[in-house]
Amino acid sequence: MKTSTTQDVFRILLGSMMTLAGIGHLTFQRDEFQVQVPRWLPTDSEFIDFVVIASGVTEILLGLALIFLIKYKVKIGLFLGIFFILIFPGNISQFTNGVDAFGLDTDLKRLIRLFFQPVLILWALWSTGAITYLKNLKTSSYEFL
Repeated sequence: MKTSTTQDVFRILLGSMMTLAGIGHLTFQRDEFQVQVPRWLPTDSEFIDFVVIASGVTEILLGLALIFLIKYKVKIGLFLGIFFILIFPGNISQFTNGVDAFGLDTDLKRLIRLFFQPVLILWALWSTGAITYLKNLKTSSYEFL
């Protein structure tokens, strides 16, 4: 799937941000990510730490894949969009439980952050050409009818 230079720049930027966030999961922001794990999941510290580590490794892999696996960028964009949906409950949990992390120390800041998740999903899909791919898939499926 051909993408524009602007899309490529934003794809690489998102990949870099994902890689840095993943590193943060494993190191300097680990405590903050732990408080975002939804409270409806098991609450023992080993499980919470596993969730943070697993999501961090996933973010690093997706970030690096966005940057370097250009041939698979559409699939990676789709996977990243799904990943952003899957981690959204952590953001909701942070809001509903009033948990301070990442400078989000008021209910208003935590609420505003919730509206950025759809932006990240669209960013992943747009910058990789996945939106165009999905539109073409939809169009081609109607041709068979």
